[in-house]
Amino acid sequence: MTNGVSVRELVLDILIEVNEKEQYSHLVIRDVLNKYQYLEKQERAFLTRLAEGTIEHMLEMDFIINSFSKVKVNKMKPLIRNLLRMSVYQLKYMDSIPDAAVCNEAVKLARKRGFGQLRGFVNGVLRNIARELTHLQYPDEKLEPVRFLEITYSVPAWMVEQWMKAYGYEQTKAICESFLQERPITIRTNLLKTTPEELKKKLEAEDVIVKAIDKLPYAFEISGYDYLQSLVSFQEGLFYVQDISSMMVAEVAAPEKGNYIIDVCAAPGGKSSHLAEKMAGTGMVEARDLTEYKVSLIEENIERHGLENMNAVQMDATVFDADSEEKADILICDLPCSGLGVMGKKTDIRYKMTAEKQRDLVQLQRQILDTVHTYVKKGGIMVYSTCTIHPAENAGNVAWFVETHPEFELISSEQMFPGGEYHDGFFIAKLERKA
Repeated sequence: MTNGVSVRELVLDILIEVNEKEQYSHLVIRDVLNKYQYLEKQERAFLTRLAEGTIEHMLEMDFIINSFSKVKVNKMKPLIRNLLRMSVYQLKYMDSIPDAAVCNEAVKLARKRGFGQLRGFVNGVLRNIARELTHLQYPDEKLEPVRFLEITYSVPAWMVEQWMKAYGYEQTKAICESFLQERPITIRTNLLKTTPEELKKKLEAEDVIVKAIDKLPYAFEISGYDYLQSLVSFQEGLFYVQDISSMMVAEVAAPEKGNYIIDVCAAPGGKSSHLAEKMAGTGMVEARDLTEYKVSLIEENIERHGLENMNAVQMDATVFDADSEEKADILICDLPCSGLGVMGKKTDIRYKMTAEKQRDLVQLQRQILDTVHTYVKKGGIMVYSTCTIHPAENAGNVAWFVETHPEFELISSEQMFPGGEYHDGFFIAKLERKA
């Protein structure tokens, strides 16, 4: 590779940003791919797989390293522990790379990054792992079910315990397994600009593999492309990248032409734009969010998708807005949440979230619902949604809301688990304000 930087070195830097500096993996990986657009398709794929895979399997990687190293992972220099993690991932999950090459590249990187004195340690640990990895004993599933799931699927023990209590062992295991499954990219057609049939033709003309989704006639799975933003059909706003579970918010809301819709936490604008498109240019979707940056993301999508019946507004959902009272036919409350349903895509969420942060989020969600519910007209609809599978943030919050605001009636609710037809874990509740 040019500029004296190897793909492995880029991955090492990504891991340090994510694991040591608390940055979000999907944003760091995206920025690196944007910066190094000249990388070959094969190099981009290698970088993405190695970075995402190492983060996704990190608890397992640490278990393996700690089983063979006298110096435990948490006592190592940050660069060395992340170098070992990505190297062990290659040894275990990337069969096409010879073990010797993995060890040699790791030693070279250690030396290049100023840790030449530790090259013997790096080499010794990795060669030992390469020889003995197939003989390593993992926790016993029957004797230590929580520890088994934690190490096998790299899901923190406290999350495993929470889900087991709510959903039982088999459902919890299925959730953990789903996060390791390959997740297709799904898109929905911008029906204001094209038809599903025309979009399919245009994508295929750009060498994209397109697969229809039976559940939603305007949605597709796409694959085979190199760089999404380079597709002309993307640049022209002919489609929006969105998970099926997220698309279901607009389906559940079921707007009618001419409706006034307020989305109180809208960025980057996927659900809002979907609702605007469903109204075929009529009515108005007011897409709000907290910061100037988030509002700019919404505005970017409005412009690219050509949405004249949608506007972006900077507003704090926790602060009451008297002008919004009884203004909305539909109120969308897709609120900040723990995000545990999308861990298959945002792999590092599992390491950043804590039980304490979850409790704080439940209170924030309740504060927002308490603040904005009067924006719904009598006889109007409120849709509450999250991308998590934490019961307290979902069914628990809905039960609390209906009890404290009896003027609302629960029409429907659904907890979607990750995997299967929805891909992401998601929760959607539809409530009606009594006339």
